[in-house]
Amino acid sequence: MPVFLLSDDIVFPSPHLASKEGLLAVGGDLTQERLLLAYRMGIFPWFSNNEPIMWWSPDPRLVLFLEDVKISRTLNKIIKKKMFHVTMDSAFGQVINQCAQVRLQNNQATWIVEEMIDAYCKLHELGFAHSVEAWYQGELAGGLYGVSLGGSFFGESMFTRISNASNITFVKLVEYLLALSFDMIDCQIATEHFIRFGAKEIPRAHYLKKLNASLKRPTLKGRWTLPT
Repeated sequence: MPVFLLSDDIVFPSPHLASKEGLLAVGGDLTQERLLLAYRMGIFPWFSNNEPIMWWSPDPRLVLFLEDVKISRTLNKIIKKKMFHVTMDSAFGQVINQCAQVRLQNNQATWIVEEMIDAYCKLHELGFAHSVEAWYQGELAGGLYGVSLGGSFFGESMFTRISNASNITFVKLVEYLLALSFDMIDCQIATEHFIRFGAKEIPRAHYLKKLNASLKRPTLKGRWTLPT
């Protein structure tokens, strides 16, 4: 399959035209309009420093349908200890920066470059991007962030400074989304971590049908807060 070069027009080719590896297009920008269109079409940006913006739609796609979530007994025991204070949308900028910094400190490459950080912080300001934070003794111990549209949450990244802090935020996110009758969390690419939570790979065509149905629901914009 060819890789498409995007113009200044905010349009994407069909995600069904992505390469075997999932690469669909290069170029364009990270404006809020383009990012939101990409997510609605099952496309997301993923690139590193000194690379052009690259847009992906992998096949298969890793998805966690919320009714399938699994929480291990070990993690349940940790949750019951209540050692972390969990919040939502109270430190989005810190979370996304920590997601990048932890990867760099672990000598891992990161796609969370300054251009991405600026773009997602703007999405957060508009009420489309959200974070979940775990605090330990007043310090940020872990967190995650992603984008919400319709009945879908598109997970982007997570980090932990203390064991299981990010897992706690993920469980809280799942509980929150379940209470709102969300459909699924898009985990993008297969990892053992999310498979243990119950995520599974599905064909891209199946994912896009599920996504289109999910997007018929209204988007819950604005700041999210956990119930007290």
